[in-house]
Amino acid sequence: MASGKLKIDARRQKILQILSRDGQVRVAELSKLLDATPVTIRNDLDALEKDGFLERIQGGAVQSVGNAYQMDFLQRRQQNGAVKKRLAAAVTEMIRDGDTILLNSGTTTYYVAVELKKRKNLNIVTNSISAAAELGDHPTFRVILLGGDINAQYSFTHGSDAQAQLRNYRADYCILSVDGISSETGVTTYHAEEAVMDRLMIERAACTIVAAESRKLGREGFSHVCEASEIDWLVTDAALEQTAAEELQKKNIRIRITK
Repeated sequence: MASGKLKIDARRQKILQILSRDGQVRVAELSKLLDATPVTIRNDLDALEKDGFLERIQGGAVQSVGNAYQMDFLQRRQQNGAVKKRLAAAVTEMIRDGDTILLNSGTTTYYVAVELKKRKNLNIVTNSISAAAELGDHPTFRVILLGGDINAQYSFTHGSDAQAQLRNYRADYCILSVDGISSETGVTTYHAEEAVMDRLMIERAACTIVAAESRKLGREGFSHVCEASEIDWLVTDAALEQTAAEELQKKNIRIRITK
């Protein structure tokens, strides 16, 4: 079963590489190139369309204008997708209808955005272009995408204009996707511009939730966001090491483990 899943993932990753290079793919050509039946290729394209990677057309698929700039983000989003979906589901269980939420950018918070659509009457302020696009058509949500400078490769806004706008809001929850969290070095992320936005979101929220895969615990990213003690909740997976959990709990962080 595991080897079969790896084969599917490798084939779909190759499809995405061809799509990124050519802008479109054809079922017949992919069938020959990847040594797979047309039915298998059509199933791959349907699955990739469902995940937002492409748009299906007669006989193949195209990279839509709306999604073209997000291709790097979409490819990163696919990594450890099953774990991120479980984290997102656990985070959403903590949110009630009518809450106000600050949501940063990242692949994990994208999955949180997808799960949040199960709730009603949420107010969501975010600097994630992908999350805003995902949530914007929900009939009971008010979604605010912070304006400012755009990092198109990683699909987020930042800068002084975005910071000024963010200061206008207060929220029940701040939900963060990060690159590292440690009891010693605190919460870190790769982009310095994102770190500034994250710090301000923490300041403007009553409760901060970090959703992070266990592999990110003990890791230190490039830019410091805050001390570990400034986080209220860590939502992570069952591979969390007991020692790491105990050290974080000493910082008064509550930990929720996904099933």
